[in-house]
Amino acid sequence: MTNPFEVIEARLSSIENLILDLKQAKKVETTEQPEKLLTIQEAAEFLSLTVPTMYSKVSKGELPVMKRSKRLYFSNLELMEYLKYGRKKSNAEIEQEAEAYLNKKGGKNV
Repeated sequence: MTNPFEVIEARLSSIENLILDLKQAKKVETTEQPEKLLTIQEAAEFLSLTVPTMYSKVSKGELPVMKRSKRLYFSNLELMEYLKYGRKKSNAEIEQEAEAYLNKKGGKNV
């Protein structure tokens, strides 16, 4: 018969290792892409748009922008989020969301 304290100690050790791995992964994730401020020319190149198109999107409020005096600045991270927001879902993702919604609705008395 195994000692229950040894089993508990082994499990705690395993949990501790998993937590340390998660902490390490988070450090790598946050240091991978530091925020960088871009000029309008750099942001236009980043988004593959022309500078006049950038000004148009800024005036319509479509792009996240910071303004200091007469200069416009763009965060590379915010522009990346802007691009991700426009991402279209695959059919598999749509089906998965529909199934989750139906399962959720099925559990309630409607």
